[in-house]
Amino acid sequence: MADAPSYRIWPPVALGVPLIAGAGITAAVGDPVEVPVAIALPVATVLLVGFAGWNAWALWLMARFRTALLPGGSTRTILDRGPFRVSRNPLYLGLIALDAGLALLASSFWALVLVPVGVAALWWGAIAPEERYLSEKFGADYDAYRARVRRWL
Repeated sequence: MADAPSYRIWPPVALGVPLIAGAGITAAVGDPVEVPVAIALPVATVLLVGFAGWNAWALWLMARFRTALLPGGSTRTILDRGPFRVSRNPLYLGLIALDAGLALLASSFWALVLVPVGVAALWWGAIAPEERYLSEKFGADYDAYRARVRRWL
């Protein structure tokens, strides 16, 4: 077994392609529904600030425990503290918040509507292979972690 997950899609690509496609559709044909700036801006701000703090915390823990910081690297240990205590995929959760926040800032209905497409691509392309890798590498320890910590929140 290779000591790294075999991703089908790199996580930022899985979320970024639908975001860009949505913004392109908005630019080409417009949006059928407009999200008011008075709603979009504060929600986007919360999502972006949340992303920055949440992902910084998760990355700090990963560095502290000397496990791979970038997707596709070798995992040395199962982290079960900080954001990893409440989500098995805190970095991906943060990327989803970033994706939705950017869609709101771009005032693109289509980019916002395509966020779930990005999440599905993320699951298929990165999360499923990563969970298979972790299960093979850590066995019962990873199974116990999966039993007590949800994938998202």
